[in-house]
Amino acid sequence: MNYRDFLQKIIYVVINPVIKGMIKIGLTPNAVTTIGFLLNCVVTWMFLQAAQAFGTQPAEAYNVIGWGGGLILFAGLFDMMDGRLARLSGKSSTFGALWDSTLDRYSELVTLFGIVVIFIKADWFWMGVVTFLALVGSIMVSYVRARAEGLDIECKVGLMQRPERVVVTAVVAILSGCFQNLWWLAGGMILIAVLANITAFWRVLHCYKVLTKK
Repeated sequence: MNYRDFLQKIIYVVINPVIKGMIKIGLTPNAVTTIGFLLNCVVTWMFLQAAQAFGTQPAEAYNVIGWGGGLILFAGLFDMMDGRLARLSGKSSTFGALWDSTLDRYSELVTLFGIVVIFIKADWFWMGVVTFLALVGSIMVSYVRARAEGLDIECKVGLMQRPERVVVTAVVAILSGCFQNLWWLAGGMILIAVLANITAFWRVLHCYKVLTKK
């Protein structure tokens, strides 16, 4: 069992009572997916507010960034609960899987966009560029896997998959807020930019090896 499966089992123990409550009130997996996406939209709005505050109220800007990081973690729980709810309630569907994947991509796009704006407004142009590269890598990791699965190739290799990216983004945002220092957020974006793009090409290489064997 790898570390992701181990952590997933622990989280499931915690969220299973919540899942059962959702089933009782009739909440659907697609609704949970949508709630998670809307929470990430709120995070983006918070990051944009923080970006605007940097010029006049930097302390307030850092506080908002920190709270935004906490909300990213909370929204991430919904991302886990929708799949679990679908399985336990017997409401798994092909459209649900499509809806989940689509909103996951949108969630990453809007969240990292907010961070790009933060760096630009904080007069840190090149970190805005690095964050954009993190955004590109994040999308390409998911795209290569989707394209591979369309070719009937299992493709889950790599170091920076979506759960890792969400946790890194949330933690560095919280640390930036706590320590009133953007270097934490910058470090996280550099890490994602490097490892996500490496993961994307790692997956391409993996597919190349599989197809060559075939």
